[in-house]
Amino acid sequence: MPDEELIDIKFRLYDGSDIGPFRYSSASTVDMLKQRIVSDWPKGKTIVPKAVTEIKLISSGKILENNKTVGQCKIPYGEVPGGVIIMHVVVQPSLAKTKTGRREDKIILQCDVTGVI
Repeated sequence: MPDEELIDIKFRLYDGSDIGPFRYSSASTVDMLKQRIVSDWPKGKTIVPKAVTEIKLISSGKILENNKTVGQCKIPYGEVPGGVIIMHVVVQPSLAKTKTGRREDKIILQCDVTGVI
């Protein structure tokens, strides 16, 4: 079936290491890719995604939407037959965990403006 084209994808992590390559159907969704990344995340990394919602996938400089298929995200130019597509993985922990108090930010800024002779 021509619609069932298989595409090799590997995922490049923040430290330059990779997950994959894995072979996906062109009908697979970005959400399915993210689920695979969470389940196959390497042990011992300092940053670990807890859920699919904490992951952004970037291909050709574009953030991929969860409902898009691999076939829709494929680069139409410059492809090498039999090549592997590299997608970059960005982990963004949920805001509730990383939120800092604004009062602390103001105190730090006020301390910075003191002059030293």
